[in-house]
Amino acid sequence: MSEELIPALVTRKIPFEFPDDLEPLWIPSNPELSAMMNGGSLVMPYLEPFLIRTMREAINQIDDEDLRAEAAGFMSQEGQHYRAHRRFNDLLKEKRYPELEDVEEQMVESYSALSKRSLATRMAYTAGFEAMTLGVTKWIIEERVKLFTGADSRVASFVLWHMVEETEHKRVAFDIYKALYPTGFKAYWIRMIGAFHGAIDVMKFSRRAYKVMLKKEGLWSQLKSRLRLASNITRFLTYVAPFMFRAAMPWHNPRSEKDPQWVTDWIAGYTSSDHEVAPLIDTSDPIM
Repeated sequence: MSEELIPALVTRKIPFEFPDDLEPLWIPSNPELSAMMNGGSLVMPYLEPFLIRTMREAINQIDDEDLRAEAAGFMSQEGQHYRAHRRFNDLLKEKRYPELEDVEEQMVESYSALSKRSLATRMAYTAGFEAMTLGVTKWIIEERVKLFTGADSRVASFVLWHMVEETEHKRVAFDIYKALYPTGFKAYWIRMIGAFHGAIDVMKFSRRAYKVMLKKEGLWSQLKSRLRLASNITRFLTYVAPFMFRAAMPWHNPRSEKDPQWVTDWIAGYTSSDHEVAPLIDTSDPIM
């Protein structure tokens, strides 16, 4: 049994809408950041179904009903994520970037090949990705005013929802991995590699996607744009790298990573609100 049960994970079927008037570079003051986040979005309908398939296979080998319930909540949340991202990505491709289909084809091949690897490798990859998202969440939450002021509130709210739920199920993949492979150097070595493999794969495909978008916009060759992009990447890595390295340590446990207070407040606000309405943040409000 897991050492500490987490509250039942909520499947939030939030009706985020992405109408035709949505601007693909939805952060006007920082189009490079828009492209980076769009690139991350493009990966989700390929990554997250892979995580779900891996988790489903893993729990077939686990008898602990508590862990199985946590895994079911994980899979349900991830299912909502990738379906919402697919709707958003379809708009990006239809409105401006049909070239992104080339990157999608690369991801189909990559995740097909990865699906043939051992369950231990795939679960370590899953836990590694989840560790990275904690760093992404910390970055986005702590710098949300700087990042999202003046942005399209529909997309910013969508991004924040995803980050909240990644934090909420932050330890499920780790718990399942440890239940299957509790001890031994080999178990640690595979998990350590997974801490980087899952994160680097996502960053690799995201970069391919945002490069396509910035080239299409004529920004890739502009010095000012590349400097803004470099600044965004530096801030991203400043937050993410420590989480990745901690996740690679033998004593790592995601329970030790404190949740941002804003995440806790978001969950409490959702619980007390009308669930038929998407919880949109006000990106014109500097306190958000």
